[in-house]
Amino acid sequence: MTAEMAAPAWMRTQITAEQYDSWPEEQCAGVEIVDGTAVVRPSAPKRHNRLARILANALDAAAGPDWNADTGFDVRLQDVPLTNRRPDVVVYRSETLDLTPTRPEHVLLVAEVVSPGSETTDRIVKVDQYAKAGIPFYWRIEQTVTGVPLICTYVLDPATRAYRDGEMFTGVVKAAAPFPVTVDLAAV
Repeated sequence: MTAEMAAPAWMRTQITAEQYDSWPEEQCAGVEIVDGTAVVRPSAPKRHNRLARILANALDAAAGPDWNADTGFDVRLQDVPLTNRRPDVVVYRSETLDLTPTRPEHVLLVAEVVSPGSETTDRIVKVDQYAKAGIPFYWRIEQTVTGVPLICTYVLDPATRAYRDGEMFTGVVKAAAPFPVTVDLAAV
């Protein structure tokens, strides 16, 4: 392996919360930190990004003044070992807009759009991490061969710190929880 191909030092060592917090946003943008180790996230396809943006916009409009919905920022699930995830969509308390890092207690819902390469992480690993962190709602958007997304919703059981199945939607989401929202993802 040549020097140009070697991974940077920060990708080969355990990363603390203090180290990560000192990084520029450009360095943080393409990685998640899992148990103190940097995990590079590949660039998402345009369809993935569009589904996330449309969902975030609909959730933001429906959430009311107490909640915001956005894409593309870290949620700090734990400090030691550091675990930062960057969900595709996050619904969080509006009063925490300028507070960094965003913590699970600030978050009402996270959503992940499953793409090739993220199947196991989005369907198994992140579900468990988000539940153990106490995030009340998890939504997973599956991109199907028909082109019409399947939306699976999950609700946290606080006693077990595990999600139970919620509603499933094909294309159009008409959810009552965590607040009433309707969004058409079939037109993407």
